[in-house]
Amino acid sequence: MLFVAFAILIVVGLAVAISADAGAVFGLTQAQTASAIPLVVIGTLVASALVGRRHRLGEILSGFVIWIAIGGILVLGYTYRGDIERMGQRVFGALQPGAAIVDPQTGNVHVSRSFGGSFSVDTSVNGAKVPMIFDTGASAVVLSHTDAVTAGIDTDSLRYTIPVQTANGTGTAASIRIEQIEVGNIVRRNIRAFVVEDNALETSLLGMTFLETLSRYTVSQDSLELHD
Repeated sequence: MLFVAFAILIVVGLAVAISADAGAVFGLTQAQTASAIPLVVIGTLVASALVGRRHRLGEILSGFVIWIAIGGILVLGYTYRGDIERMGQRVFGALQPGAAIVDPQTGNVHVSRSFGGSFSVDTSVNGAKVPMIFDTGASAVVLSHTDAVTAGIDTDSLRYTIPVQTANGTGTAASIRIEQIEVGNIVRRNIRAFVVEDNALETSLLGMTFLETLSRYTVSQDSLELHD
């Protein structure tokens, strides 16, 4: 039993070490360390079998199979850790539409289509969380009155003189400059935008004054991808 506990500690220690992307471990590269896990497990089990001769052969073989399987799973998990991480992020994005998921390899931001059919994007405006609708038909970023207040904009000092067409009909808006907008790891500053009057717009719009700053953006089935 002591050998089994010792094997568990060794395997966990090696798995933590190689998952940290810290370079060499005990003089071995990460790939060599990952390959060593099954050997450590097998060696420990052999030593355990030699010490515990009272164990039946079937029990020893069962232990071999179990630990070899565990070692194999750890090696596969390490080898395909990037793919597994991306898959997990995509699943999270699908379960939580609007979440801006950053691809760790490309740096692109992925957003899953909302249940209503549009792309609701979780953004940060001047540090405040503001959900927006991805809208290429909007010539600029448009903030609802409520979201503008949330973002710390003094809406009382604005002049609502620009005619705009919203889902609620024709209204007026004020021109502003947003200090900072963040979508995932994409950050833009001094973005031209509009603030509409109170009750003129339910959800803010992520329009072209932000989108045109990107290298590109693509829509594929139920996924929106933003390229910095």
